[in-house]
Amino acid sequence: MKKIIILGDKSKKRIRETIDELEPLFRKKSHLSIIDISDEDEIEKISADLVFVFGGDGTILSVCRKLNGKQIPLIGVHLGKFGFLAELTPQEISDSLEKIFSGKYFISQRMLLNCKVVRSKQIINKTLGLNDAVISRTSLSRLISIKLYINEKVVTTYSSDGLIISTPAGSTAHSLSAGGPIVTPDMEAFIITPICPHTLSNRPLVVSGDSRIEMEQISESEGVGLTVDGQVYFDIEVGDKVLVEKAEKKLQLIDTQARTFYEVLREKLNWRGQPTYDVN
Repeated sequence: MKKIIILGDKSKKRIRETIDELEPLFRKKSHLSIIDISDEDEIEKISADLVFVFGGDGTILSVCRKLNGKQIPLIGVHLGKFGFLAELTPQEISDSLEKIFSGKYFISQRMLLNCKVVRSKQIINKTLGLNDAVISRTSLSRLISIKLYINEKVVTTYSSDGLIISTPAGSTAHSLSAGGPIVTPDMEAFIITPICPHTLSNRPLVVSGDSRIEMEQISESEGVGLTVDGQVYFDIEVGDKVLVEKAEKKLQLIDTQARTFYEVLREKLNWRGQPTYDVN
């Protein structure tokens, strides 16, 4: 029997009740442990064949970071709002467990990013991310200036509300809302998307995943910060540099083929084919 870990925020009623309801089914088919997502010590010590994450995409982002590159395949059970990363709904668990325990699934890898903050030539912060690294203003409604380098070559200086460096997995998150393109998750690339740039010709840019990207905060403005995956925040000072590179390890997601990436796009983004006309 496989060793299974269930992770979720049990302080949330819906998650707690769903885990309690499905626990007997899991125990019949596996050696099961249930860990609250707030228990970081236990998560760091996790050793398992598979991890089931109950919650939304934000929970998966948090778990990915807390597992810190451990190559344990995980699958999300969607109990959140949007759910691009979560593969299953609670209603699909029973049928999907049969597939998973029979080995009828694929491993879909997702590129991760390493983000470092350099101040006075010293690395003062390191963070692992799945979706994106964003420099943005946090207080006054005032443009900031960010100088962008790719592989140590100057690209341009953005005057904008901020700059997003996104992975393909993150292309359907903050970058998308800022006008960035959707990139299929099997690619290895970075999407560079300015937030409300003052120069309208500053368009999103897609570069190789092997690129070394550097953002330099050159504004004298206060209230500028770095946010990774919308969850980890660090204050940025003038002259600080943020380095973003592809991480060595990848996130291992279980794919039961329940739906394709394009089906998810149609469902979540409400895509349609032809417009609906009023025939009356």
